Amino acid sequence: MNILMVHRAPVPVFAYGGTERVMWDLARRLSTLGHRVRFLVPAGSHCDFAEVIALDPAGDWRAQVPADTDVVHLQFQPEGGLLPDVPCLVTEHGNPAPGVPLQRNTVFISADHAARHGSTVFVRNGLDWSAYGVVDFDRPRPGFHFLGKASWRVKNVQGAIDVTGDAGVRLDVLGGVRFNFKRGIRLTFTPRVHFHGMVGGERKMGLLNASRGLVFPVLWHEPFGLAVIESLYFGCPVFGTPYGALPELVPGDCGVLSTSRAELAEAVRGRSFDARACHALAVREFGADTMAPGYLRLYEKITAGECLHAEPPRLREEARRLAWRP
Repeated sequence: MNILMVHRAPVPVFAYGGTERVMWDLARRLSTLGHRVRFLVPAGSHCDFAEVIALDPAGDWRAQVPADTDVVHLQFQPEGGLLPDVPCLVTEHGNPAPGVPLQRNTVFISADHAARHGSTVFVRNGLDWSAYGVVDFDRPRPGFHFLGKASWRVKNVQGAIDVTGDAGVRLDVLGGVRFNFKRGIRLTFTPRVHFHGMVGGERKMGLLNASRGLVFPVLWHEPFGLAVIESLYFGCPVFGTPYGALPELVPGDCGVLSTSRAELAEAVRGRSFDARACHALAVREFGADTMAPGYLRLYEKITAGECLHAEPPRLREEARRLAWRP
């Protein structure tokens, strides 16, 4: 099958770039399965396993789709709903505004994400764990971590700081800086919290490999949560809120989910989990080799002329401003 991945951000990704990371790992796995994969992405991108076509931002992306393409896989909802004359699937990675109609061939990234759009069509994200290296289960793990864009209020980095402060433990913030004035936020001065900015590569892996757990009290319905599965891979249990996909990703033997700051602080302070069980869960359930067959089944449906939804899916209610208790 000739598969074209289309996105408006370059590849590969170094630091944050969750959408690009998932697309890259899916493309790599599809390529190893014998499919021809190409990227239509901005200039400056490069890839060692697939052809890269430079996206002309001034032109109509539909006119840039190669004629021999069997299926187009978009990583964004196209403006005006305009699609090429080729079977096309769209992965929705976020929470759009409630009521906005999405493409009928939209696929969501968790069961909860799909259900909140009135859908049952989803493929959970997966990652190529071979790129993450070996987990050192015997390494000293002095503190906990937060992983995500700390500037996004829905990620609730302040909640993570409060939880670990109440528990009296160290917190490494991966994805934020000590001061952020863009949205009127000023973060703590405490030396117990260490800010590492937007990190990737070996530095990120090293920090995760030295953590006792992820503190992730998000205040929105998380569509999936790559931070969760990356942390689980490194043997880190998850202490977060039970919103969005988190209950699908974090069983009771791999973490604690609560809307209460006090309950999460108590769990961080006193609960212990099997790091190897957390790692095994990530490898078993959330690898690219599990994700790829799910997308292939959907590609086969739409290339056979089937539509994934009878009506455009829509987010049914607001996904933000969720409860956070003392």
